[in-house]
Amino acid sequence: MIEPSLLLSPDETSEAVAWRHALHEMPEIAFNEHRTSRFVAGRLATFGLEVSRGLAGTGVVGTLRRGTSRRAIGLRSDMDALPITEATGVSYASRFPGLMHACGHDGHMAMLLAAARHLSRRDDLDGTIHFVFQPAEENEAGARRMIEDGLFERHPMDAVLGIHNWPSLPVGKVGVIAGPMMAAFAVFDIAIAGRGGHAAMPHLGSDPLAAAFQIGTALQTIVARNVSPLASAVVSVTEVHGGDTYNVIPAECRLAGTARWFDPAVGDILEERLRDIVTAMATGLGCTATIDYQRRYPATVNDAVEERAVADTVASLGPELTLATALEPSMAAEDFAFMLERVPGAYVWLGAERTGENPGLHSPRFDFNDAILPLGVALWSKLAVNRLSR
Repeated sequence: MIEPSLLLSPDETSEAVAWRHALHEMPEIAFNEHRTSRFVAGRLATFGLEVSRGLAGTGVVGTLRRGTSRRAIGLRSDMDALPITEATGVSYASRFPGLMHACGHDGHMAMLLAAARHLSRRDDLDGTIHFVFQPAEENEAGARRMIEDGLFERHPMDAVLGIHNWPSLPVGKVGVIAGPMMAAFAVFDIAIAGRGGHAAMPHLGSDPLAAAFQIGTALQTIVARNVSPLASAVVSVTEVHGGDTYNVIPAECRLAGTARWFDPAVGDILEERLRDIVTAMATGLGCTATIDYQRRYPATVNDAVEERAVADTVASLGPELTLATALEPSMAAEDFAFMLERVPGAYVWLGAERTGENPGLHSPRFDFNDAILPLGVALWSKLAVNRLSR
């Protein structure tokens, strides 16, 4: 059984759920988390923590100091929402059309706030805990911005840990892997310019849509024919834009998408071959192509020592929380990777599966599973106590 000192009371659990619902109602996207930042900072202040604001614009760090030890750890939650129209039908649904917490960051914040309050009431700690609330995890590298603004200089820490709800794992399962946990990713925009004209006279122009169709198909050969079958990689075209009416061949069109990998050498292959294929095929079909290829996040790589510390912590908690077995890394990406490049640490998945319909992350029907809030707080608290116990 989880030791009683790690558990929230029923009233504390209800309040944490209320925080989560309040945050769910007011989603904000990258670097615009102003209401969210005020909410988080206000709660941290009531717990008696030192509160620092402004890193990456809307970031918040709450610091708990106990005793005289120089030991310090960072516990991180993401804050931002997604540009998705909510379709959950819950009473606390987003009040802002076109925005919603579809990845569970509302739950992550509530979970870390509850852990901060819980740990602030303990008298057996000796060291410092930095509760890091980070903006702009989705696509815009808020973690990198916090680091550039001096996160680790202003708040030194020996290790940094992150937890993300994971709907494909059963409630009570904890996933952690030594080494690569989540993939690196890039985004690409391809603008294809041709010579538009009448759809009935295609021979008088150069059709950028025909080029786009063939380029999109050819990009699927990059992984199949250039990356070892023993490695992992993905190239996906996710947007196609071009044309306005039935009888006009447009003068231009656009493709966009993403690439994922773990090994940096594989990342190099993906970019090189994408550029070669797009340029050659566009030219061969009488068009020109402009490529904007941006590598956004590196792979999320867990430190082996910190992964073992998390695994040992989970093993000590009892049957309510157990390690997931036969776990594989995800091709999804996470900007916590930037923090792990600077400080040893681990990224952890907390099982959040629902019975019945279980919408995945980034679905308009996704809603964080409130049942895991007390489990997440117990895990956060035990991780901190194990490292900073007197």
